[in-house]
Amino acid sequence: MSLSPELLLHGYSIGIFPMAEHRDDPELFWVDPKIRGVFPLDGFHISRSLARRIRTCAFEITIDRDFAGVIDGCADRADTWINPELRRLYQQLHQTGRAHSLEVWDGSSLIGGVYGVVLGAAFFGESMFSRRTDASKIALAYLVDRLRQTGFTLFDTQFLTAHLASLGAIEIPRAVYHSELKQALDLKADFTTDLLQTPQGVIQRITQTS
Repeated sequence: MSLSPELLLHGYSIGIFPMAEHRDDPELFWVDPKIRGVFPLDGFHISRSLARRIRTCAFEITIDRDFAGVIDGCADRADTWINPELRRLYQQLHQTGRAHSLEVWDGSSLIGGVYGVVLGAAFFGESMFSRRTDASKIALAYLVDRLRQTGFTLFDTQFLTAHLASLGAIEIPRAVYHSELKQALDLKADFTTDLLQTPQGVIQRITQTS
């Protein structure tokens, strides 16, 4: 199956997303889970140890500084669904402002991050990676805070993993997901809004609503 960026966005708008069997498989297929993983934006769980880590680490958090680096970090594992065609498509979406990344830096080293696609007030989380303890958790905490502050109402994680569940992600039926997606598509949100996200501010805003 050959995809264009426009067809890819249409797929997201009707609740499906593409995958490849593995990085060396050129074929793509659509996925439409009966049960969908989502992050309630008021339900992210920050443990005491994660809060302490966020407060004390000297990591820098950025958005869209190294989108390609984040995708490559996500694909740098033994088993990945990100093949060259998907990488190319997401890069094209990024160039048109439809895909974004959030990076975690230790000095000049990219140690974690997450990327996803944006439509209306929906953020479709695609993948994340971590090269340092808790780097992906920190990325998710800052991402959830950014989504809440910039008008998003839906954070789609596609599937629910034990890692995501420990942070507050849940599963909802397909019909409920489609209803939430429809509402989100009718709204506007701006991922790139200039925000002041201090470690303490992120922790306070999330813990006050979770």
